[in-house]
Amino acid sequence: MKTLDYKLLLALDAVIREQNFERAAQRLHITQSAISQRIKQLEQQFAEPLIIRSQPLQATGLGQKLLAHYRQVRQLELELAGELSPDEPRAPIRVSIAVNADSLATWFLPALAPLLEQYPIELNLLVDDESRTLDRVREGQAFGAVSLQPQPLAGCCVDELGEMRYLLTASPAFVARHFPNGLTAEALAKAPAVAFDQRDDMHISYMARHFALPPGGYPCHTVRSSEAFVAMAEQGLACCLIPELQIRQQLEEGRLLDLNPDHHLVEQLYWHRWVLERGLHKQISQRLIHQGRRALQPR
Repeated sequence: MKTLDYKLLLALDAVIREQNFERAAQRLHITQSAISQRIKQLEQQFAEPLIIRSQPLQATGLGQKLLAHYRQVRQLELELAGELSPDEPRAPIRVSIAVNADSLATWFLPALAPLLEQYPIELNLLVDDESRTLDRVREGQAFGAVSLQPQPLAGCCVDELGEMRYLLTASPAFVARHFPNGLTAEALAKAPAVAFDQRDDMHISYMARHFALPPGGYPCHTVRSSEAFVAMAEQGLACCLIPELQIRQQLEEGRLLDLNPDHHLVEQLYWHRWVLERGLHKQISQRLIHQGRRALQPR
């Protein structure tokens, strides 16, 4: 078992966070040569590379494991320092969480608002598709993630949050223009839709399952914003799969219509986080679990 030198791990963490050796050196108040030497020492100790020199800079598999360990230890140190010296001014605690855009646009921030008002927290929100957020925890970039995956990673635990129900929606004007004879596969093949990014397969799966439309069988915008999905639907620019939680008022007022009320898409969400959590990080988990279960539908 190799003894870990946390000064070297700090250098690895700084390089990956700053995405630049020079900026990492400035952050640690040392020379660029010194930080390069520390990375070299760490790689020599484990006899393999820990950083992939690409754009962006990435940690290797072993590098990710070392970073995950270091960041958990750092988290515990910060929490313990606050407990041992409660009267001393506390430096902001940086909290990295991976979250999907739809949760961020609906229930997520209200869950954390009381803690952000009470404690010196610097949030670092890593927004990604809910099928990929857990990768950020695996890579040591985040201490927790809202994810579709029910199984925890090694060294992590998981709690069920609830179901997010998606409705295929559009404005009355869009319906009149594109679906005058009802919602059919032929009409959908010509109606613009929206996806979050090129790897978002939610709309693809929905169209294939309910209307037998293949990928690329209809026009589809790419928009990396949940709020923009709603705006595009309201302005009659596209039909979109949007969380019911996000558009209840628009549905009640008739600004958006549920195009396929018998077939909603349902995703079960889970909260994953490191097992070694205490203090503020534990409070964050408790708030997210409580608010998630209040806002989302129970399974």
